[in-house]
Amino acid sequence: MKNNPKVEDNFPWDQTMRNHFTTFPKFLLSSILLISILCIFYTVSFSNSSNKDLNIITAVHDGREEVAVAPPPVPSPKPSPSSKTTLHQIVFGIAASARLWDHRKNYIKLWWKPQMRGVVWLDKGVKTGTDDHLLPQKMISGDTSKFKYNNPKGHRSAIRITRIVSETLRLDLDDVRWFVMGDDDTFFVPDNLVRVLSKYDHNQFYYIGSSSESHLQNINFSYGMAYGGGGFAISYPLAKALAKMQDRCIQRYPGLYGSDDRIHACMAELGVPLTKEPGFHQYDVFGNLLGLLSAHPVAPLVSIHHLDKVEPIFPNMNRVQALTRLNIPINLDSAALMQQSVCYDKTQSWTVSVSWGYTVQIYRGIFSVREMEMPARTFLNWYKRADYTGFAFNTRPVTRHVCQKPFVYYLSKASYNKVMNQTVSEHVQHQVSNPDCKWKMADPSRIERVGVYRKPDPNLWDKPPRRNCCRVLPTKKKGTMVIDVGVCGDDEVIELR
Repeated sequence: MKNNPKVEDNFPWDQTMRNHFTTFPKFLLSSILLISILCIFYTVSFSNSSNKDLNIITAVHDGREEVAVAPPPVPSPKPSPSSKTTLHQIVFGIAASARLWDHRKNYIKLWWKPQMRGVVWLDKGVKTGTDDHLLPQKMISGDTSKFKYNNPKGHRSAIRITRIVSETLRLDLDDVRWFVMGDDDTFFVPDNLVRVLSKYDHNQFYYIGSSSESHLQNINFSYGMAYGGGGFAISYPLAKALAKMQDRCIQRYPGLYGSDDRIHACMAELGVPLTKEPGFHQYDVFGNLLGLLSAHPVAPLVSIHHLDKVEPIFPNMNRVQALTRLNIPINLDSAALMQQSVCYDKTQSWTVSVSWGYTVQIYRGIFSVREMEMPARTFLNWYKRADYTGFAFNTRPVTRHVCQKPFVYYLSKASYNKVMNQTVSEHVQHQVSNPDCKWKMADPSRIERVGVYRKPDPNLWDKPPRRNCCRVLPTKKKGTMVIDVGVCGDDEVIELR
């Protein structure tokens, strides 16, 4: 093994220089030493200061310790208030039929607002009406005769409806974040739509909606498809990507049935899955929506579809009148619409379920919240059968026992008390004939009206989802029940104490 050379051999010094150096005065040596210490001190200080925002990464490689300096992390930008999505930044594309326009435009007039933007896409022209200023602008869909369509059970109008998002994009409107698709028989709650879409980054690819209530419909089409009648939202950059390839995509799927499954097929080719939001409602059901709406998921109600196939949501009135009444609570506190609260009247042993802005139901006896949050089957499935296995969610049967049937109180009026900062809604008992109950317990039939108090909370959905609590309040007013609904207090549990 080779001997290591001496330091003196590597760095030869002139002997005379060494002799001269040893003759330096001691005070000069002290000065040089002091200067050296100061230099080292400032060098170390500067190095530490410079590395405050650096990540020092140490690794061992081949037995040697190696040090690398990573760049400082880039802080996430804090969203400014102006970055929150507004109604103006959402553009609607509404699929409509000229044959049904005179009837179904009345649904749209109930939820459309002047500051909103969108287009009703028709298959052919319709007459100009005196109410056009209350509606979105109307346009005729482009020619789709070049596209193949060979589904024996469907209609080729599905192709023109498929292209609505792309055609709306090509209008080149400014400041658009989202395109929302819906049908002319869909009722939207615009403020809740804004609340839902504000959760997502509109600069990314998003395809947002929900599936069908029908298990078989989802099997036949897809659980991963957004149903167009219930509405779905596509972010602006995704809409641009879709528009570039959609016509080619449509040609690859001539055998599909409708427009929403074609959209889904194109989304699959783009690699974008469905982001599910339970507030979009296709409502592939028939009959009475009471069971569904009174046990709405803990999520903002965004849309109600198939208005012509289900009964009016309020009894003893037509569909337009019923939706007009629904606009009363929407205008007061849209965030809370249809949100279910469950509580108990301890003195009477009653279970009370409140669907805010819609109904109050009183049951004899004590039912768990787990049971009450399941929709009662007041409706039939899409194939008009009372088969509970046909639904894509849990349901509970409508009781046959006369003593366990709920007493239903529908919203009659509501207002806002500015002094108390709370809404006051009145619910009136729906009169139906029932055989007498033989149970020896308090009879809810003596309650004719229910008053519900609630403080509006526009930021309700900025927090983690949680069901509100309700409390039965004491009252001396005969034939009346009073209920307070609001955020659950500390350690408040929905239980009969």
